[in-house]
Amino acid sequence: MTLISFLGPKGTFTHEAANMVGDELVPYCTIPAVMESVNNGETSFGIIPIENSIEGPVGITLDSLAHKFDLKIYKEIIIPINQNLIVNPGTKMEDIEDVYSHAQAIAQCQEFIRENKIQPHYSVSTARASKDIIGYGNKAAIGNKVAAELYGLEILKPNIQDVDNNETRFVVVSKNDHEPTGNDKTSIIFSIYEDKPGGLYDILGIFQKNNINLTKIESRPSKKGLGKYLFFVDFNGHKNDEVVQNILDEIGEKTYFLKVLGSYPEF
Repeated sequence: MTLISFLGPKGTFTHEAANMVGDELVPYCTIPAVMESVNNGETSFGIIPIENSIEGPVGITLDSLAHKFDLKIYKEIIIPINQNLIVNPGTKMEDIEDVYSHAQAIAQCQEFIRENKIQPHYSVSTARASKDIIGYGNKAAIGNKVAAELYGLEILKPNIQDVDNNETRFVVVSKNDHEPTGNDKTSIIFSIYEDKPGGLYDILGIFQKNNINLTKIESRPSKKGLGKYLFFVDFNGHKNDEVVQNILDEIGEKTYFLKVLGSYPEF
């Protein structure tokens, strides 16, 4: 049996992504807990969000990959995110005073919340928010239709996100690398030497010189003081490819920290 952990509870968007990977699903309450379950062997794979097309990177995921766990990105999943206003049966729009959801979902629906003069409140997940409003006619939650179905609630307003092309990218983490498929992406983290003019430019030039396409670059604080950053880069190719091996060797010579997060099929 292959157990798969995910950021729960059931009814979250991560649960929806996890259903695309397998059936033996185990919910955990935090992203680090999901990663720890894989790290200690409780589960074989873990599914966690890594970035959203509206709100950008999920900081706790990037920080955990960089600092806390030596896990590999084994796969990526991208799903459209349609946020809905969820209420108890019979609740009308004019009844609602408060709305609850995960911070990311609240941020994705700011215009709707402001226009309707509803007070937002943060919950640990969209599913938990739906569960917590049961029986309250003056409260609503923001989440997906699965959460509404699970808890006997109704969708009062569908698709309330600020931007229609709202997507979230999830990653499947594992202790093992994915074998090459011929259509792969590699993710790395690195940090350049301090006070070196053009340091980042030198690194990015290595990819240009080798005609390798970058698909994402993000910076995160290194946790070692103001102005010190880690750079997360995704690019086309598998780390077993000769050209990618040469690129990684050259980057390693120009940085004081380099970590390969994994090579995996591009979604």
